[in-house]
Amino acid sequence: MPSSVRSEQAAQVLLAHWHSGQPLMAWPAELQAAGAPVDRVQGYAVQAALARQASPKSVAGWKIAATSEAGQRHIGVSGPLAGRVLAERVHPDGASLSMQANRMAVAEPEFVFRLGVDLPPRATAYAQDEVMAAVDALFLGLEVPNSRWADFVHAGEAKLIADNACAHEFVLGPQVSADWRALDLSQHAVQAQVVGASRRYERAGLGANVLGDPRRALTWLVQELSSLGVPLAAGQFVTTGTCMPPLEIVAGDEVLADFGVLGQVRARFTD
Repeated sequence: MPSSVRSEQAAQVLLAHWHSGQPLMAWPAELQAAGAPVDRVQGYAVQAALARQASPKSVAGWKIAATSEAGQRHIGVSGPLAGRVLAERVHPDGASLSMQANRMAVAEPEFVFRLGVDLPPRATAYAQDEVMAAVDALFLGLEVPNSRWADFVHAGEAKLIADNACAHEFVLGPQVSADWRALDLSQHAVQAQVVGASRRYERAGLGANVLGDPRRALTWLVQELSSLGVPLAAGQFVTTGTCMPPLEIVAGDEVLADFGVLGQVRARFTD
């Protein structure tokens, strides 16, 4: 079976489980026999096929999973993972999101960069200053990840990348009006609170929790896609990974992430 056909079939399996909400235990036997994805490159090929099949509006942006060492250890990966944020999964600030079939059940406050110009694949590496010069705006975001894999903790890199790096729902908050370029984002503090019907808790974060600096995380994403021959397009955004330990959520919770002078972003969670 040609690799392109395998990728399309694997994507169909993942997409069916995304739509049904039913957990995926393992690849179907016929796909295993034909050669299910076993490495990062093959995982990204399935992910690209999933996006083509899933989204008539195409890709609104990109996400980075496992940007902290703790997160990498938790899911057993060697480094960050890139994923596509599907346009129909992007919601406005304050949106209400369903918890149905959400097995991860967390929300993640994130720094979100929007590109003003294209960054095409190339043989030479992009410098961080060059990448940041291509950014035209900073937004605030809340990612709500999920996995189609029943045992996502032990699924491994290839399966998690194929599963769109656990992309699910995403709240794109306000554009930052403050002079964020004058700030050291690695040292920028973020406070979050989760308020539910019978509980309330707070958590603190820092930009340095995102690969040492959200700008470094963005540069990593650009390099990762360039190595795969995938362009980043003007108008797309990149949400750079959680700046604090993920916030545990249940139906009835409201999450508020306060980025200080940069603003706030919030979401509600329903059954």
